[in-house]
Amino acid sequence: MEQQIKPIAAFDDVALEAASDLLEQFWILRDKEPEKYLQIRNRERALRTWFMEKTGMRLVVHRYFAKLEKIPVVPSPWMGIAEFLHKRDYVLFCGLLAFLEGKAVDEQFLLSGLCEDLISDYPGPESLDWVNYEHRKSLIRVLRHATNLGVLHVVEGEIEQFGAGEVEVLYEVPVTARYFMRSYHRELATMKTMEAILEAEWPEDQTIRRRNRIYRRLLLEPVMYSSGANDPDFLYLRNQRNRIREDIENNFELQFELYNNAALLSLPERRAKFHHFPDNRAISGIALQFAGLAREIREQEDIPLQYDGSISLPKSEFSRWVGICRERFSHGWSKLYREADTNLVVRDLLNLLKEWQMADQDPETGIISLLPLLARTRGEYPPDYTGEEKTND
Repeated sequence: MEQQIKPIAAFDDVALEAASDLLEQFWILRDKEPEKYLQIRNRERALRTWFMEKTGMRLVVHRYFAKLEKIPVVPSPWMGIAEFLHKRDYVLFCGLLAFLEGKAVDEQFLLSGLCEDLISDYPGPESLDWVNYEHRKSLIRVLRHATNLGVLHVVEGEIEQFGAGEVEVLYEVPVTARYFMRSYHRELATMKTMEAILEAEWPEDQTIRRRNRIYRRLLLEPVMYSSGANDPDFLYLRNQRNRIREDIENNFELQFELYNNAALLSLPERRAKFHHFPDNRAISGIALQFAGLAREIREQEDIPLQYDGSISLPKSEFSRWVGICRERFSHGWSKLYREADTNLVVRDLLNLLKEWQMADQDPETGIISLLPLLARTRGEYPPDYTGEEKTND
């Protein structure tokens, strides 16, 4: 018999706001957001208890910051750093963190010194060359991200000028740089693979592990899909659905939704602090229109669903559907997509759908799967819309 999930007192309004901030932000720095930090500090016990009991995620409250360690169940491409465009960006970011480990708090250093260090330590197989414009742009993205995160402080100069040629920037190491990397209960050297690092995250008790895994996926992923009729996580989710709904809806401004093949959390009302779908990007509106069109075409052509509720399409057929969507709705699209080649719309739409787990693509065959979450959305122009007002973004 499944162990019942233990009830925990619901968050008050202050704890609710604090929990939302912890989920949405990497961390809350005391000197940049003192009010948010104080809210977390004042509700630390309730927040720590709920997140550890339900998700297994550790809340760290330090004199300089507060952070919820949001380790994913299964790493996915959409979990990457949005500003990073190349694998090189991640390598340079790791090199920067290693460089900062050798510096004292409040120690200052020049960009030229960092550049020399990165060249000497760069692991390859590609060599690093600051004459290469793309390599300089990678470093600009990395340093901009590190500065925005609060692990680097600019004393003098502008890194943006590095893209045009040699420039000197003076940096300082803030105290928060010491706490960016999380600590582990075991030596990292003993864990040789990513899977081993993730495995060290979980408790030994299988019931607790399953509960933590399900709550964590619901809170951190756009949707949780069933892998089949005997999926133990989905069976547990169905058996405990009332308790899970109560836990989520009493403590967050979220709504728990459970379907045959999928479970997700949705926002009844749009809130600016959350990263949500649809967002303000023009391609999000196109995705809503495509979702409604896909449902319509499936019904008209009697396209069968796969065992998991998905629709499988060759890339050419997906492109055809996008073309139909364009013919019907493009009079109201932004200038970028109205004038763009259909292939660009196909690329951007597919990337967005994959980002939100509404679609997937087989890397070998190119077959595209439209996943059940896509059927949860739909968008149309209002009846009185004429298409006369067109945005240029």
